[in-house]
Amino acid sequence: MRHRVLGRTGIKISPYALGGLTLATQMGNSPEESAKLIHRALDAGINLIDTSDAYGDSEEVIGKALLGRRDDVVLATKFGRPAGQDPNHQGASRRWITTAVENSLRRLQTDHIDLYQMHLPDPKTDIEETLWALTDLIRTGKVRAIGASHTVASAIVEGQWIAERRGLARFHTEQPAYSILNRGVEREILPTLQRYGMGTLVWGPLGQGLLTGRVRTGGGNDLRRASLFKHLTDERRIAVAEQLIQVADEAGLPMTHLAMAFAIAHPGVTSALIGMRTDKHLDDLIAGLDIRLPGDVLDRIDEIVPPGTDVGMLDQAVQPPALRDASLRRRHEGIDQ
Repeated sequence: MRHRVLGRTGIKISPYALGGLTLATQMGNSPEESAKLIHRALDAGINLIDTSDAYGDSEEVIGKALLGRRDDVVLATKFGRPAGQDPNHQGASRRWITTAVENSLRRLQTDHIDLYQMHLPDPKTDIEETLWALTDLIRTGKVRAIGASHTVASAIVEGQWIAERRGLARFHTEQPAYSILNRGVEREILPTLQRYGMGTLVWGPLGQGLLTGRVRTGGGNDLRRASLFKHLTDERRIAVAEQLIQVADEAGLPMTHLAMAFAIAHPGVTSALIGMRTDKHLDDLIAGLDIRLPGDVLDRIDEIVPPGTDVGMLDQAVQPPALRDASLRRRHEGIDQ
């Protein structure tokens, strides 16, 4: 397996990374079943595992599974999503970061985290405060590199600027959603990450199920997943997926291989996160790891989903405040500033 350098950290990782959300017991597998999947992925050459303190008991499951194999893994986790009812048990304040990292280290049964990531932007905390706390974690050896997720391009630039101005550790990575159906990050985010030499771990390369080939127009949908994710019943997205299935058929490829090969083909993408619950799903994805899409196939994909555009939104995608909060887009009556 050919490895890629994670930004400018010098850490070499596989082009596929194992996502930790589906390894939690609430997703249906026992810890023993998830451990077998983890070991199978490691044996296949996947060396990065990404999880979060918000993924149920995922950290505990992964920590137990990695006993005796910790040095073989680039271990990444995240902080920032609510961890209970206490309003201070979330976000990116120094107070919470210093507590959250200790909790994650304990659950993962390790003395260091290779990549510690801010799961969500925290507009109520000064980014300088966050970077100071993360810099201290690097200096104490508890964290090797730091990253973020769901960050807009302007905030990526701001974080790099503040780190340079204050002499702080800078974010080494970003984790955006990216797939054939969601190419909006090609417009500004991926070029910005390339400009600053940051590593990119993309999530949702299979469109959270839509690009597996199992969700079809007129039926054949996985109703259990459709009840969880509204985008699996989005007729516009399904219609585009149908066109992509035809492209995959003409290229002689399974739909999953087409989607994954596309995700890691962009020069700004370091690795794509994969999530699965069965050996069959893992083996299918690994079988397509060395596929390189020819130019004519990529051109056909561009015709169906133009570069820099999205077909709908993933249900788990995070919208920036300017889009989520209508009051930030509407001038108040009687105020003209």
